[in-house]
Amino acid sequence: MRKIQILGTGCPKCKKLAENTETAAKELGLDYEMEKVTDLNAIMAFGVMMTPALAVDGVVKVVGKVPEPAEIVKLLA
Repeated sequence: MRKIQILGTGCPKCKKLAENTETAAKELGLDYEMEKVTDLNAIMAFGVMMTPALAVDGVVKVVGKVPEPAEIVKLLA
């Protein structure tokens, strides 16, 4: 099971990143667990200074932007 984390305070961009990531994960038929990390200290512990960010299995893949589902599919595949 892949662990997908959305790092952000819950802003509209963070919500959009979560939606796009879910779309991509479902498209791939992935077995995944999604967690929304909203605590600033937890976000900074990833070394992320700009949100939203996407981490997969603890590795930050995207910072400060909202990629389209097709781009996220490549990151998850």
